Amino acid sequence: MRENAVRDCKQEPGVIAPVVDLRRCEGKGDCVNVCPENVFEIRRIDEADYLSLGLMHRLKQRVHGMKVAYTPNADACRSCGLCVTACPERAIKLARTA
Repeated sequence: MRENAVRDCKQEPGVIAPVVDLRRCEGKGDCVNVCPENVFEIRRIDEADYLSLGLMHRLKQRVHGMKVAYTPNADACRSCGLCVTACPERAIKLARTA
């Protein structure tokens, strides 16, 4: 399936990038599993990101193990959209880069 996804990608790398809403993300890793470009990683939420969340979202992070998806390789995204579809929390959107 990943080979077909790469062929079906709509953009050259660097035009579109995934944006993760840390208020929604529960770090389940579906995005990591489906991304043909290895854009995502699941890791402990950065302290600054954690502190920027409201109280309810901080509590939610604690319940879900303080893990979220980050996009260290966002510039490799080819806009296939598999991550958006796979995310059970609907925490990922694709956005044009600046």
